[in-house]
Amino acid sequence: MKLGLIAGNGRFPFLLLDAARAQGLAVVVAAIREETDPEIDHRAAGDERITVHWLSLGELSLLIETFQKEGVSKAVMAGQVKHKQIFSSIRPDWRLAKLLLNLRTRNTDVLLGAVAKVLGDEGIELISSTAFLEPMLAEEGVLTERAPDEDERKNIEYGLGVACAVAGFDIGQTVIVAAQACVAVEAMEGTDAAIERAGRLMTSLEDDASTLERRLTVVKVAKPNQDMRFDVPVIGVATVEAMIGAGASCLSVEAGRTLLFDRTQVIERANQKGIAIVATSRP
Repeated sequence: MKLGLIAGNGRFPFLLLDAARAQGLAVVVAAIREETDPEIDHRAAGDERITVHWLSLGELSLLIETFQKEGVSKAVMAGQVKHKQIFSSIRPDWRLAKLLLNLRTRNTDVLLGAVAKVLGDEGIELISSTAFLEPMLAEEGVLTERAPDEDERKNIEYGLGVACAVAGFDIGQTVIVAAQACVAVEAMEGTDAAIERAGRLMTSLEDDASTLERRLTVVKVAKPNQDMRFDVPVIGVATVEAMIGAGASCLSVEAGRTLLFDRTQVIERANQKGIAIVATSRP
């Protein structure tokens, strides 16, 4: 079987590529010029099981034609495509333009769901991006040496309610909380940028002698009806580094529905800085 890989940014496409190869699959990579790391070409060099095709974000017809010519009947999406890219500089081909015109809303779920349907109509089934990476899903419980303290647990309890509500509207999947007050909500900028924004806001509040405690708690959830074929919650070393820069002391993720990349490095870095990481079930 040939597996199609629609590659966004970050390390996710590389991890999935390695996992697919370990299972003996041939992989046809559709690399997005605006997002995919050029390193993907070097990873494919000398491996006859991997073929890389570069295309722009708006070239839906070319994506379909490429997969059909390569004999791809199943594909996965791996790696983030920045939401602002989708709504800014791309030049959609006729097929994508038609799709966009017929959308009732332009949030992530609706857009990618429509793309998945178009692919399916053309004989290309989009399957879960976690199909090859289930061991990387965060298991329930405390993952670091330090467990959340009482204040952080209160922040998590409050943040879960807010994050689940926000995720239900497909706005974002992360909220940053201090003293049971919502400091920042993730939108198009992504999790790490939202954490950084929360840190800047807390710094400005401190300058104004705010009564809010500096320690931030980051709460990340999956959407209520999360489609695991795309937009799966992910955390990695960059998330922990963003937390360190922002002064965040605790991270809560949803157990069984969040991919934890570079687990060893993430846990080690969190332990070095006394950050608590816990995976919880949806309330």
